[in-house]
Amino acid sequence: MAWRYALVIDPAAADDARTDFADTLTEIDPAAPALSVGELSTQRGDGIFESIGVVDGHPQETNAHLERLAHSARLCDLPAPHLEQWRQAIARVADAAEPGESVIKLILSRGVEHGPTPTAWVTLAPAPDNTRAREHGIRVVTLDRGMDSGAPARAPWLLLGAKTLSYAVNMAAIREAKRRGADDALFVTSDGLVLEGPTSSVLLRFGDRFVTPEPGSGILHGTTQVSLFDHLAERGFATAYEELPVTALAEADAAWLVSSVRLAAPVSAIDDRELPIDAEFTASLNRYLLSPRD
Repeated sequence: MAWRYALVIDPAAADDARTDFADTLTEIDPAAPALSVGELSTQRGDGIFESIGVVDGHPQETNAHLERLAHSARLCDLPAPHLEQWRQAIARVADAAEPGESVIKLILSRGVEHGPTPTAWVTLAPAPDNTRAREHGIRVVTLDRGMDSGAPARAPWLLLGAKTLSYAVNMAAIREAKRRGADDALFVTSDGLVLEGPTSSVLLRFGDRFVTPEPGSGILHGTTQVSLFDHLAERGFATAYEELPVTALAEADAAWLVSSVRLAAPVSAIDDRELPIDAEFTASLNRYLLSPRD
């Protein structure tokens, strides 16, 4: 990914009363070295992040992403981010976006080992071309996450509900899916419940009803999925969060993996079971997701 713009944030305390944080935002060369060798984000993956889709310079769902950043910070015992400071950083970075689709990444790290904490920065890059996935669909395989559905409550230190920088397992799952001839993966629990994709939420359609797994079982609550549920409800469809057994995947009329950058990618097959793709309906979802959303 070719970075187009980057800035470093000097994190303000969450209760800082200032309204202008311009002097805490420092533009840096996105192609130049910027991190200390003692940075814990690279040494241990000890930090959190958000990826915000940008369409024609408009960052999508900024408030939802900032709320999730704050949620992840709480789970990881990181200092609470000053949301107005981050909002100003996002606006400044978005001003550098070119027409079309881009992605802004927010990163909050625990900082430098034995040094000042935390470290924070924001980057901008062109988004990948996701046309093929949106129009022709993706093949998905289910992969056991290696934990039962009670693990998040029993072991909160696993941070399953936080968007952490420790994404090695997620990337390994996508590589395994490709080894199996698929495009992406869908995690399931060892006791047979549907969870989420490594970088996406799953949406299942049963007639005129749309369902996604209950977020309380260690699932990262998807900003795109939440926005789509609002949109679908406005169109008169029923939506629900439910505990979904793996068997529900074989009963669904259609399925999508949804995320902030790829948007709505229809699933053409799950574990080699073919699923129909409603190209027109999917296109309508993506037209909504590409419209300005706050």
